[in-house]
Amino acid sequence: MEALIPVINKLQDVFNTVGTDIIQLPQIAVVGTQSSGKSSVLESLVGKDLLPRGTGIVTRRPLILQLVHVDPEDRRKTSEENGILCVCVAISIDICSLRNTECCVIVSQGISDEPIQLKIFSPHVVNLTLVDLPGITKVPVGDQPKDIELQIRELILKYISNPNCIILAVTAANTDMATSEALKVARDVDPDGRRTLAVVTKLDLMDAGTDAMDVLMGRVIPVKLGLIGVVNRSQLDINNKKSVVDSIRDEHAFLQKKYPSLANRNGTKYLARTLNRLLMHHIRDCLPELKTRINVLAAQYQSLLGSYGEPVEDMSATLLQIITKFATEYCNTIEGTAKYIETAELCGGARICYIFHETFGRTLESVDPLGGLTTIDVLTAIRNATGPRPALFVPEVSFELLVKRQVKRLEEPSLRCVELVHEEMQRIIQHCSNYSTQELLRFPKLHDAIVEVVTSLLRKRLPVTNEMVHNLVAIELAYINTKHPDFADASQGEQEGGTGTWRGMLKKGDESQGEDRTKPQSSVPASPQKGHAVNLLDVPVPVARKLSAREQRDCEVIERLIKSYFLIVRKNIQDSVPKAVMHFLVNHVKDSLQSELVGQLYKPALLDDLLTESEDMAQRRNEAADICILKSNCIYEIIHII
Repeated sequence: MEALIPVINKLQDVFNTVGTDIIQLPQIAVVGTQSSGKSSVLESLVGKDLLPRGTGIVTRRPLILQLVHVDPEDRRKTSEENGILCVCVAISIDICSLRNTECCVIVSQGISDEPIQLKIFSPHVVNLTLVDLPGITKVPVGDQPKDIELQIRELILKYISNPNCIILAVTAANTDMATSEALKVARDVDPDGRRTLAVVTKLDLMDAGTDAMDVLMGRVIPVKLGLIGVVNRSQLDINNKKSVVDSIRDEHAFLQKKYPSLANRNGTKYLARTLNRLLMHHIRDCLPELKTRINVLAAQYQSLLGSYGEPVEDMSATLLQIITKFATEYCNTIEGTAKYIETAELCGGARICYIFHETFGRTLESVDPLGGLTTIDVLTAIRNATGPRPALFVPEVSFELLVKRQVKRLEEPSLRCVELVHEEMQRIIQHCSNYSTQELLRFPKLHDAIVEVVTSLLRKRLPVTNEMVHNLVAIELAYINTKHPDFADASQGEQEGGTGTWRGMLKKGDESQGEDRTKPQSSVPASPQKGHAVNLLDVPVPVARKLSAREQRDCEVIERLIKSYFLIVRKNIQDSVPKAVMHFLVNHVKDSLQSELVGQLYKPALLDDLLTESEDMAQRRNEAADICILKSNCIYEIIHII
């Protein structure tokens, strides 16, 4: 059982390094108002003058006081009862009275929740760990913050809210127990009082004719863990250099005289034994859960240590290994075989596939074959293609002119597809850096260099791919293949139906045109102003009128042919653009990435610079290794105790 507290002390050392909030350790927190005698109680338990004294707030941050009992024969520890200060920064206390203790003292009126850790090795103490908290105050004094009461209360609650914490509530005997702030704040977090022990100080300072018998018997305020009375050294005793040993002797005499029936259940020595016993039993009850939690944390830190890697010995091999791993993970991310697969969003090859068949495909399908093309545009193209003589048949030149205009509209979404794939290839770099190659976190310069090489490679392939996609559209525009197998049926039908129709409708069409001439035109040339000559080129062509039956049919024929041929070209583009992007961009980068990285980075002159670790990486690796060792030792000791 005596081994329990030292194990917890070791864990406390570990968690002070990685953060005290990481796990809730069993401990004893000392709570009380200012000048309630907290410091005197602690000094009596230690047997030395070690804590500062004064008016106002003296303790401004938690003090973790670890008392370690050592064998009197162990001269390494007991030659001088050493106080080992582990952390002491930005505090307004002076503990330099401890021998062999280094400290840094900076006066500050604020409150901090960063703890100071103080170890005392002595044959005159019992194994005990106490947390001394700032005294409860109500009114700010001097340059103290206006919310000093709230700051102290929040700090106290942070510690005593821990269900594994025993609360040592200190109250002066010369005050009314019913107004005890320490008991009040303890009851807020421990309403049943199952983990609260009350200490009544200054028994010798009560008014004449009164005593603390009812209080010590638990008749005033019952506390389940009990109430223990102690006698502190007065300020005069301290000024006269009265030792703690003499004070404890006088305390025993006072209790025998004033409270003879309760003397053996009160006093500093009984308090120390009681705290030691309570803490040991409390730790024993917490061990199973504590062991489980430590095992989980140990595994986490072991994984963290593994991510930091081993110190670099062979730089050439390390550089080549990292480059190869990055290139492999980059390619695997595209292929969908990466070790770390995203579950929140599409990434890598899956996103490229989505771009090809969803984004690009739907964009092409949304392009209207006749979009931006009006009937007047078609009629104008037909008229321009006939020249000065009226044509008996629809000229093919008008169809070719208009269909090229429509096919040209497929170039912009095709180039946008290339841009989207290029952006995703760029995003894969960051994905690999974050998830797949943890070594890159160790070497920030190497990481930046790899990003630059891959980005440069992608940048070089972008214009090549864009040019190819541009050429795919240009190829379609270069030759309008009216003999295309899929287009032949549509054009043949129009020609067969059209020839007989034209010949059978010529007369009727001419008659209808003749009839139209007798009707008012919907668009009449404006009359020239008086005194001005008429410029025939300025007279608008009357195209806003109602189309004749022949004109209407000619336009419909051209529109159907344009739509039919456009759909054929769109299908070709929808199939060929992804293939071009894969060949000229995606596959080319995959195939050349490894050689490009090696060629640019695997150079003897760059090794030292590229494999320079970040400033704190080595320190973090050493700390993680120490923590893993300490935790393993603590787990072993806990298992042995259980």
